[in-house]
Amino acid sequence: MSSKKNKKRQDTDIRSQASSPRREVVNIQIPEGISFSFRYYQDDKEKFSIGGRDARYLASLLRRLRDLSQLKAEEVINNQSKSLRCHGILWQDTTEPNGFCIPNEDELVNIPYQFQISANEYGRVHGFFSENVFYVVWLDPDHNLYS
Repeated sequence: MSSKKNKKRQDTDIRSQASSPRREVVNIQIPEGISFSFRYYQDDKEKFSIGGRDARYLASLLRRLRDLSQLKAEEVINNQSKSLRCHGILWQDTTEPNGFCIPNEDELVNIPYQFQISANEYGRVHGFFSENVFYVVWLDPDHNLYS
């Protein structure tokens, strides 16, 4: 019987906590910069697979995404750094002449882009911008987009 009383007491405590006043919402200014989305990420193509990569690859990728998130899209696109090498993709010059093959690609992708993860060591990231969001479509650790 005492266990039922304890359960009732716990239920009452939980309900009273849930109805307690909420904290005041504070508006935090989010710094401008690129956000990354993996909404269109494709990992089903062998040539763009990161399977079998070690932790150093993932750490380098995450560091690159973190660093780029400090910049605006225009800054990345116009960056002349040899370590970044961000530029548009011309599909006719690649091993994938049909593009990303994502639904509604013609409406979604204005210009496909690629950038390096690090100076030739970990390959490239392929995707596209929509305003300040870069949609990652392929990770290309072995530089397979170009023959």
